[in-house]
Amino acid sequence: MNSYETVFILTPVLSDDQAKEAVQKFENEIVAFGGKIKHIENWGLKKLAYPIQKKTTGFYALIEFEGEGTVVGDLEVIFKRDERVMRFLTIKMDVDHLAYADRRRAKHGEAKKVEA
Repeated sequence: MNSYETVFILTPVLSDDQAKEAVQKFENEIVAFGGKIKHIENWGLKKLAYPIQKKTTGFYALIEFEGEGTVVGDLEVIFKRDERVMRFLTIKMDVDHLAYADRRRAKHGEAKKVEA
């Protein structure tokens, strides 16, 4: 299995509860596609570097997961179909990236850790 990290931006017109529900939906989709959630971070409402769809803020979320390559393709189709998602980026994590992610989690221990 490969390790992946996906960051996505949700539209700011959502409430906090709706944003959390959307993140939960994407977690469930990853598990349904055969992936394993390793770590989740909710970065909250942040200002964008440039306007996207005439919006200047968005809810950021990060999900680290393990899975086959098909999981990424299936997840990105879900992102494209969901009108709440303004942008997303999924990358494959290499050894150095995994080490950095472990150090970041150890330094910022307040993020939600998930054991599936």
